[in-house]
Amino acid sequence: MTSTGKAAIGVIAVAVVGAGTLASVRWSQRDLVTVQTAKVIRQDLTSIVTASGEIKPRTYINLGANAQGPITELLIKEGDRVRKNQVVARIENTQAAADVNAQKAAIASAEADSAASEAGLKAQDDTIKTQIATLERYKNEENRAKEFLDRYEQMWKEKLVAKQDYDTRKADFDSAAASVRENEARVAQMQSQRAQTLAQLSSAQKRVSQAQANLARLDNVLSRFDVVAPIDGVVTNLPVRVGETVVPGIQNSAASTIMTIADMSLITAEVNVDETDIVNVQLHQTASIAIDAIPNKTFTGHVIEIGNSAILRSSGVAASQSNTSAQEAKDFKVTIALENPPEEIRPGLSATAKISTASRSNVLSIPIQALTVRTKGDLAPEADAKKDSKAALDPLQEKANREEIQGVFVVRGDTAEFQKVDTGITGVTDIEVLSGLSENDQIVVGSYKAIRTMRNGARLKIDNSAGITDTKS
Repeated sequence: MTSTGKAAIGVIAVAVVGAGTLASVRWSQRDLVTVQTAKVIRQDLTSIVTASGEIKPRTYINLGANAQGPITELLIKEGDRVRKNQVVARIENTQAAADVNAQKAAIASAEADSAASEAGLKAQDDTIKTQIATLERYKNEENRAKEFLDRYEQMWKEKLVAKQDYDTRKADFDSAAASVRENEARVAQMQSQRAQTLAQLSSAQKRVSQAQANLARLDNVLSRFDVVAPIDGVVTNLPVRVGETVVPGIQNSAASTIMTIADMSLITAEVNVDETDIVNVQLHQTASIAIDAIPNKTFTGHVIEIGNSAILRSSGVAASQSNTSAQEAKDFKVTIALENPPEEIRPGLSATAKISTASRSNVLSIPIQALTVRTKGDLAPEADAKKDSKAALDPLQEKANREEIQGVFVVRGDTAEFQKVDTGITGVTDIEVLSGLSENDQIVVGSYKAIRTMRNGARLKIDNSAGITDTKS
């Protein structure tokens, strides 16, 4: 055999051996799953609920019109600060002002009648007092005349005085008695006149009171033509101009809102928290707020209000007021008070809040992506599964096999062993482990596809050179 033939045979032999070796390696690695791993570690965790919304002042009022008419004056402009009870705008009030002036004139007339009746009553009281004094004087004269008459009558009976003297005394008594009766009649007449005057005075005073009540009503009507700030604050919206007509009492109408006044002393972020997270949010929890219009800066705050009514995510209306499906996604409004908001902040700016709902120190934790779910049927040994296949129709066994278990795959040598775990709070990328794992346990953390499809007891090939690439793509 020539040297050339020997060389060819040698090459063929090497190629056969190499191919056999490669086939053997590939055959031995046919069931290997390439994964990335990490160790269970201890660290501080903070559970975060993220929600978006907008900046709003805690207290703001959409100031509407209380009267209809064109605006004659706007005494402020947008961005101005106003004080409580400050007149900020005026509406045309010609008729209302005329009604007030006419009523004031009516009050003046009624008060003049009342004053005249009161003066007349006082004069009558003085006259009656004088007349009563005169009556008393005549009564005294009547009493004296009666005493003389009685004495002379006795003396006349005893024949001590002449009949003429007795008649004189009797005439004096009759004259005095007549004067008393005449003055009593005058006093009675004056008192009757006084009663009439008193009735006139009472009527005049009632007219004054009624006119004053009407004036108060008309003053109230007139005051509605002055638009008054109900709180201290800043004018954040001024949609009207001088000359535009406004109308009262029509909601959601552009003609019924004159301006918005906001109390900027307390600025809040109103965010919508998903219904699955709202149970973890509590009052006074701290939060960090990012405002889109103020990049690269984060503001701190705390929760001051948690809504009790669910809001439909698609329409923004309360779920109790909607007839749509109960399965629609819902949010709850949460109000966060900002601490030290900047001067340039404005109502309506978009904001994202991260609310810290819980914190744990030095706890066991694993990456969230390591968690997976398997059913009891998935975890049953193959021999048991074959043995129990005849009992698959047993409803209780089927229900038990469908029970889901949360856990992770722990690296045991070169295989993956599913381990049930109980978890606590969830951080940004990690989750607390309450039981099932120990510190420094090596667990499978990627890839997502490998964890999703991995079977209990699978053989592993660990490749951490590229880091954790846990994506769902």
